[in-house]
Amino acid sequence: MPYTPSLDGLKALAHPRRLQIMERLAMYGPATSATLARALDLNTGATSYHLRALARFGFVEETGGGEGAHGRERWWRAVSQDLRLPPRSQQDPETRRVVDEMNRLAYASDLRLFAWLQGAQGEEAGAWLDAFPYSRGTIRLTLDELRDLFEDYIALLNRYKRPPEQTPADARTVLTRFLAFPAPDPDTDLGADPDTRPDANPDSDSDPSAGPDRRSKKED
Repeated sequence: MPYTPSLDGLKALAHPRRLQIMERLAMYGPATSATLARALDLNTGATSYHLRALARFGFVEETGGGEGAHGRERWWRAVSQDLRLPPRSQQDPETRRVVDEMNRLAYASDLRLFAWLQGAQGEEAGAWLDAFPYSRGTIRLTLDELRDLFEDYIALLNRYKRPPEQTPADARTVLTRFLAFPAPDPDTDLGADPDTRPDANPDSDSDPSAGPDRRSKKED
């Protein structure tokens, strides 16, 4: 059943560290706060705090120990659910700001992962990299047909979902994304494409790898 979080739930989720935790749990399965802290370069206290905040709104939950579990470790997993955002027309200004920030963080993460995949070497450059699908296109639809297209996509994904014990040994976690939106009117001013601006000089002496200093763990 589709689940739409409250505004407080959206605020809890629209945090860079918490989205990283959700991404990590979705890709690699259950983990402890300690293993998440090591993977994300955080301290364990901050990770535990973020996990409790996510659990308060049903995004993660405690589970049995994963592989190698021992003692009284607390293991966490992402809750599998059909998470839906409030319709855009029903979002008040505060909700819209939160949703926009969450989408910005999620899209940035997707682009980072996709860029990594394009530059993958060795084992990652084998059959899996040759097989991954990529599609861009246009189609003319009514509003109702667009809604139906999205529901058909969700139904298709659900056809391939199965419990771990029924998953083949050679299966891998595959990240799926769906994005569809109406084309703007022909006379819409979208602004300059940053890759085609006159000042976008590929021979610039500026260092593209330079960026802001990494945040201190105390800031989390």
